[in-house]
Amino acid sequence: MADTIELRDIEVWDGNMAASHALRQVQVDVVAAYPITPSTPIVEGYAGFKANGYVDGEFVMTESEHGAMSCCIGAAAAGGRVATATSSQGFALMLETLYSASGMRLPIVLNLVNRAIGAPLNVNGDHSDMYMGRDSGWIQFGAYSPQEAYDLNFIAFKVSEDHDVRLPAIVNQDGFMTSHTAQGVHTLSDEAAFNFVGEYKPMNDMLDLDHPVTHGVQTEEDWHFEHKARQQHALMTAVIPKIEAAFDEFEKLTGRKYNIVESYSMDDAEVAVICMGTSVETAREVAEEMRANGVKAGVVGIRVFRPWPLEQIAAVLKNVKAVGLLDRSSPHGAMGALYNEVAGSLFNTDTKAVLTNYIYGLGGRDLTKAHLVSIFTELKANADAGKPTTPLQQYIGLRGPKLSFF
Repeated sequence: MADTIELRDIEVWDGNMAASHALRQVQVDVVAAYPITPSTPIVEGYAGFKANGYVDGEFVMTESEHGAMSCCIGAAAAGGRVATATSSQGFALMLETLYSASGMRLPIVLNLVNRAIGAPLNVNGDHSDMYMGRDSGWIQFGAYSPQEAYDLNFIAFKVSEDHDVRLPAIVNQDGFMTSHTAQGVHTLSDEAAFNFVGEYKPMNDMLDLDHPVTHGVQTEEDWHFEHKARQQHALMTAVIPKIEAAFDEFEKLTGRKYNIVESYSMDDAEVAVICMGTSVETAREVAEEMRANGVKAGVVGIRVFRPWPLEQIAAVLKNVKAVGLLDRSSPHGAMGALYNEVAGSLFNTDTKAVLTNYIYGLGGRDLTKAHLVSIFTELKANADAGKPTTPLQQYIGLRGPKLSFF
């Protein structure tokens, strides 16, 4: 074990620094990366820890993000604890290899600092990259703050490396809004952090010469279907209890409670918005203000985007009359991803909630409290009418004439 860094109980860190320290504390064997804004400080920080002797692992600077994930795949297949970070176009360049990592059952942890995908080129945050990876076979966690970016890295390693899981995991955080915004972060000691995740126990590693294995085989029509259905989809849908167990263990260690679906003021809510990332905290504040004005408003935050928490969503929305689904990515000719996921979750239930899709915040555009007041007001009108009173899909915060569809 390398020398440790003495931490205070509370450090003022941004989300990137928090993630970087988490990688240091779990003593990753290999971090392979190619820098891209706004995730660069995560791997830059880890490289600094390596240069200063605080980690024993290797830092590999590759020629591209495709090369970075390819290097991670090789290192994980060889039996190492492996991590990286990227954003936006870099994540798009990784996409081919993401499917290889999950199909090979390699427990890699990727910090995805969410950023718009061009064109036009934009370095600010939205969820275009997060949505692009939703069917790649990776577990996906969502952080709303630097504290959560820190905590969820430990949970991601613990779940991903479980021998009953062995699937890669992504920890999402909003570009600049979380990654570059400093807040107080309650830290773990190096010993406590490492002990929570535990010593890495390789499985089916290529360097175990007494138990030879094959990785990356070709199956064609003979076995491809079975691998996808039984070894990935069925396994992914069974991961939620493992995540819940990790959340419970982390709460015992830290007192910080995480849930698959985070709900706020939902016990008697008649209207609710569902969102991810930093928007959750803003929506919570507005919901409390709406309640002071007589509107029974609530907020649902998606903590685990994959596997999709279908049953938990149906349960939390069972008594709600109108729901706003806030998608921070343009669906280009369709309803947004959250809208479709939630509609699917409610379809065979008794819930009669009116659903409205709000597209917002593209390329870093602010979601203001005034926007959310307007959304909650529309939802209240829908709830009172028992039907849509506005178009099913609207763009929020867009300059010029109002844009709405369906």
